[in-house]
Amino acid sequence: MSIFNIFTLLGGLAMFLFGMDIMGKALEKQAGNRLQMILAKMTDNPIKGFMLGLTATVVVQSSSATTVMMVGFVNSGLMELHQAVGVIMGSNVGTTVTAWILSLAGLEGDGFFVNLLKPTGFTPLFGFAGIILYMFLKNDRLKGVGTIMLGFCLLMTGMISMSNAMAPLADMPGFQELFVKFEMPLLGLLVGAGLTALVQSSAAGVGVLQALSLTGAVTCGSALPIILGQNIGTCVTAMLSAVGANKSAQRTAIVHLYFNIIGALLFMALFYGLNALLHFSFMSEPVTPFMIAIIHTCFNLVATAALLPFARGLEKLAYLTIPDRENPGKTEMLDERLLVTPAVAVQNSRMQTNNMGEAVRSNLLQAMYLMHKWDQKYADSVQENEHVVDTYEDRIGTYLVKLSERDLSAEDSHEVTVLLHTIGDFERIGDHACNIYDSAKEIHEKDLTLSEEAWSEIAVLESVIQDILDRTLYAFGNNDLHQATKIEPLEQVVDDLVRSMRDRHIRRLQKGICGIEAGFVLQDMLINYERIADHCSNIAIAMIEVAEDRYDVHEYVNTMRDANDKFDRRYEKYGRRYVLPETEKGQVD
Repeated sequence: MSIFNIFTLLGGLAMFLFGMDIMGKALEKQAGNRLQMILAKMTDNPIKGFMLGLTATVVVQSSSATTVMMVGFVNSGLMELHQAVGVIMGSNVGTTVTAWILSLAGLEGDGFFVNLLKPTGFTPLFGFAGIILYMFLKNDRLKGVGTIMLGFCLLMTGMISMSNAMAPLADMPGFQELFVKFEMPLLGLLVGAGLTALVQSSAAGVGVLQALSLTGAVTCGSALPIILGQNIGTCVTAMLSAVGANKSAQRTAIVHLYFNIIGALLFMALFYGLNALLHFSFMSEPVTPFMIAIIHTCFNLVATAALLPFARGLEKLAYLTIPDRENPGKTEMLDERLLVTPAVAVQNSRMQTNNMGEAVRSNLLQAMYLMHKWDQKYADSVQENEHVVDTYEDRIGTYLVKLSERDLSAEDSHEVTVLLHTIGDFERIGDHACNIYDSAKEIHEKDLTLSEEAWSEIAVLESVIQDILDRTLYAFGNNDLHQATKIEPLEQVVDDLVRSMRDRHIRRLQKGICGIEAGFVLQDMLINYERIADHCSNIAIAMIEVAEDRYDVHEYVNTMRDANDKFDRRYEKYGRRYVLPETEKGQVD
């Protein structure tokens, strides 16, 4: 084996790993909402968790990526440890799909269809089709499919290069003697774990072993412990991702490690025990890529079947290894580990933005209450919650900026745009809630009074403000575009009410019914309530614009108001629902 064979081997390994990375990321990007739906169905049932883990790993073609996601979910408080255990087991089985695809390299025969199924036959076709989709089509989804095909082409080309580079090893006695030593279970286990820890992917480690097997120098006896070790080595990625995370996330990573270690020991005890009794003849025979795929799959299925019923036991073992302290760490609101899976990170951002909206609503309702009855407990709560809202805006905004730098699908990119608009509007609504609190505080401290007519009008305005904010939060939380279209007519009703209340207040001032100083406070209140409705409208319009791929706010609003029968009907309906009380003369201003 010459130095040039080594160069070819290194280049093939580089193409193999890079192709796997490209293909996995492109698959994940194309999965998008499907991946979100899969992960949204997480359950306490280990069997369903297993199926979810298997499906998610088949989608992204990486058990490491799925496990790192689990670490991120648990660290963010989105999942409990016991929910993650079944998913981790499923991810180990899901990653065996790659080995089956790579096993096609071991097909033998000269027929047309046999040659077509070999990597040397279909890889060029995949690459050609992929480059056409990637370079000549404008559709993002088809370009994504082309990227997947190009990644797969690189992966298989890398494997072919590695196989060709390692072909001379078959005639080297030293190489064969080396693999004889790997038949010692412990040594083979350590070698497999070390190799996979280096490339941080069990699928990649198995692929390298399959390429080696084509030399004919690797026996089943030496391949088996290496494969078991590779499953242990893949845990390194999750262990590294848990560094700096809270204890629950660290336990998630340790469960992954324990599952593979215990599974490997059980499988070895079972297999070598049977071998001692039955003396399997195939142990000394050369292993093929197909046989490696079988061993890899059998190990993960046996380990899962043995340990899935004891999922709670693995959880308890993780707690014993990493016990709680007196002050357990807090969960992270937004975990940067999830940025490697943009579709999931977007969903997490939406959930936290929804939580921000609920915090804003709580603050506004408390500020409204203080307008009518001062309560120091609520007053203190408003000030504390304002800090919470500001923290939400700062952290979510920073997270979304980092997320926008990732390679996002068009749908996820649109979602990030909506979220960036929304957190700004929620933060401004929170500011206006604090302004209303300031008005309430001024009324309380200066003992100001408003007329009964003014308070009756304020009650109507507060009702419609609560309605528009509730509708906005529902539309955003459920991504309900139909509900979002109802916000703008309601905002127009708020504008009409505020305009009418200003006119009425001026008349009361002229009659001496309301005081000047109290009138200034009322004007401030009206401004803030009107601005809250405006920001609700901004959120709804951002949702609709992005869905319709339109970005001119003024043009959209004018079009909706001027030529939309539904808008007119809703505006009239809400106008009849929210009517200011009659004046003393029995007339409505």
